[in-house]
Amino acid sequence: MSCPLIANADTIRVTRVDGCGRPICGEDNGFTFDCFATLGMNPNVEDGEDVEYKAANGWICGFKRGCPSFRSFDIELNFFSVSPELIEITTGNPVVYGHDGTAIGYDDCSVQCNSGFAIELWAEVLGADACAAEGAGEGAWIYFLMPWVSNGMLGDLEVGSEAASLTLTGNTRAGGGWGTGPYDVMPINAAGTAGPLLTPLGATCHRRTFVTTVEPPEPLCEYTPVTGGLCLAS
Repeated sequence: MSCPLIANADTIRVTRVDGCGRPICGEDNGFTFDCFATLGMNPNVEDGEDVEYKAANGWICGFKRGCPSFRSFDIELNFFSVSPELIEITTGNPVVYGHDGTAIGYDDCSVQCNSGFAIELWAEVLGADACAAEGAGEGAWIYFLMPWVSNGMLGDLEVGSEAASLTLTGNTRAGGGWGTGPYDVMPINAAGTAGPLLTPLGATCHRRTFVTTVEPPEPLCEYTPVTGGLCLAS
């Protein structure tokens, strides 16, 4: 599959990470959903400083364009479902529980700059060869992973006669301890066996993108466990 085309976004999963960008294993540390409109991944770049040598007569003797510095991806997620579990993982704000222990809401508190999360996105691949690869897959997806996002914060909310949506913003960080991850997201052999990442992201990397035939997880409106992959060795 040399030229995959993105048909549409499918599923998003967020996972709680600690202050060093490591996934936190446990029953209440993941959330998977598909009720969203867009996920923006906008580069935040600082322009480099140009160097110019100008002679007294006005001629340019030499010029070197400054090298831009990549800071992060600024994340903007537009979603519809007011899920307390999703908001708690991504912003650090507490869940409000009902008398039976069911999550019924959340509190808006201060920005939790010490909290973090990973975000994964699956987008369907368009093409006649999407199912041509060997293995047991039922299609193909473009998989995006940003393993360390911080400064999660909800944006403006307007409730009226029209459909309402929520906006979550944050920014990626490089490095961290995601490693090969706690999930099976890619084939690890010619038979198409699902497994974790074959290699971790580099220390200066913010995002990984690749084509996978491993299906995205099933969307659920509740916490999902983080128990596989590296969690099995911890």
